[in-house]
Amino acid sequence: MDLKAKIFLPPIFILLFLLLISLACSTPSWFPIKKGPPHKAKMKELLDKEVIIIDKEEYVRVYNPRVSEGGDQPKYLYIPVKEYLAKRGSYTASTIQKEDPKKGSSVAPIKALPLSTEREVFTVSPFVSRLPDLKKKVVIAHFDDRTTQADEVFGDWMSEKLIKEINRRSNQIIFVDYQTVKEFLKNKEISLTDLEEPNVLNLLNEVFGIHALVAGYLSGPYVFATKREKDKEGTVSAIIKIDLKLVETLSGKTLKNLSVTNPIIAAKETGSFSEEKAKAKAIDFTLADLGRALSKELENLDWFCRIAKVEGEEVYINAGKLTGLKVGDVMDLYDPGETGERGEVKGKVKISGWFGTDASIGKMTNGKKPEINDILKLAKREGS
Repeated sequence: MDLKAKIFLPPIFILLFLLLISLACSTPSWFPIKKGPPHKAKMKELLDKEVIIIDKEEYVRVYNPRVSEGGDQPKYLYIPVKEYLAKRGSYTASTIQKEDPKKGSSVAPIKALPLSTEREVFTVSPFVSRLPDLKKKVVIAHFDDRTTQADEVFGDWMSEKLIKEINRRSNQIIFVDYQTVKEFLKNKEISLTDLEEPNVLNLLNEVFGIHALVAGYLSGPYVFATKREKDKEGTVSAIIKIDLKLVETLSGKTLKNLSVTNPIIAAKETGSFSEEKAKAKAIDFTLADLGRALSKELENLDWFCRIAKVEGEEVYINAGKLTGLKVGDVMDLYDPGETGERGEVKGKVKISGWFGTDASIGKMTNGKKPEINDILKLAKREGS
């Protein structure tokens, strides 16, 4: 018997050893080990959704299911993340989309036309970041329509056409939906007449990451018709004028005033529907000229982002993948200062992951503890 016991003893020890290894490599549900951070699962669920943080609360942008009812219903809504995750079947999430540049244009290629008036009021902030792959966020307000024709309203339509024109020329700009901004201000009980106030501009930068506001008004199109004795149909020309200004949200300063008018000779038409054709030409020529000038100004804007939320050792940032940030990027952390200008350097933050389509999460690598609304600027990129 003793001999048999000795023979079977080693296999028992081998089985016990293998059992201990299997337990060490797995984590049973009952085992008292702390689970990973719950926000990691949330990050995965929201990876392709547009998320913003307002007053430390996270919101997802969704299509308003009641927009088909008409009236003053906004196209988009911002729903708390917890509510969205609990009722995903009730909402269709929206993402920021940049319109693909179209091949060709409604206007034939033309030589650069001189702007009738161009006045620079303030230069761009001295700490301009010349990083071609980091995109700036801009909102174009609907133009105040000063046309003399009450039955034709061009303001909203013209601002949308200007966005398309700039998208055709540049891939460095992300346009934030103006209707979304209006709805946000309405919920905050902020009047649109205060849109250009420094505190309101700063709020738009903190929440949406908007770097600049474009606002202005248009006059026209004015139509001129001439007819000579030998000319049966006559000639129709049209002219339109757009005045706008580019306002920086960080400082509240006006960076540029632009005023553009199309050459009247370029919008001359004869024959059937000559008046409509002349108007269309005037609009296209004016927007082509304005888009060219405004694109350059927008590309030269200073790039920065903000800390929207601090949670333990991690910080939530109001810029991310869509903007051009990459995991591993090292950001300089600055105090926002008292006047909207960049303050002293506080330390460095390293991007560790994405949060939604255009927000990110980072960790402090050194320096002082970050605070909400601190400014971040790209310091270095891995491999550079």
